[in-house]
Amino acid sequence: MNAESVIFYILAFLILAFSVLTVTTKRIIRSAMFLFFTLLGTAGLYFLMGYTFLGSVQMMVYAGGIVVLFVFSILLTSSNGEKLVRLKTGKIFAAAVTCLLGAAIVLFIIITHHFTGAITDAVPSEQLISISTIGHQMLSFDKYGYVLPFEAVSVLLLACIVAGIIIARKR
Repeated sequence: MNAESVIFYILAFLILAFSVLTVTTKRIIRSAMFLFFTLLGTAGLYFLMGYTFLGSVQMMVYAGGIVVLFVFSILLTSSNGEKLVRLKTGKIFAAAVTCLLGAAIVLFIIITHHFTGAITDAVPSEQLISISTIGHQMLSFDKYGYVLPFEAVSVLLLACIVAGIIIARKR
């Protein structure tokens, strides 16, 4: 077992622990902070695999932007010491059955499909795309460019923030 494997297992354990804490804690602010640590652990996995661009995007967009948006919306719309409502046993049972069914489906897919060890085995080398090509494609205004969807999502998030402020001010 090398150092990379040890770091992977540590990150996997931290992601699993913080994910469970995210959905089981009764304080909503703590839940948002546990989600933040889960997303940071996911970024750590990206960095471990050598995907520095994905890791930095994960940290900036999800861990940085989305969690901060969650925290601001929670603080604007609820009181500070508000606790989550206790769930009934029927809902807990339905959630457990759904989780077990999802785990069974994932195990079925893993067992029945043969996955390749590396991406380069599955994709011929002449079809590999460089990072600069991806960047130009994301910032292009052409038919398959992604500037318009990116701007639409940013306007939607701005509208959500303004609506949250208006709802909070009406109280």
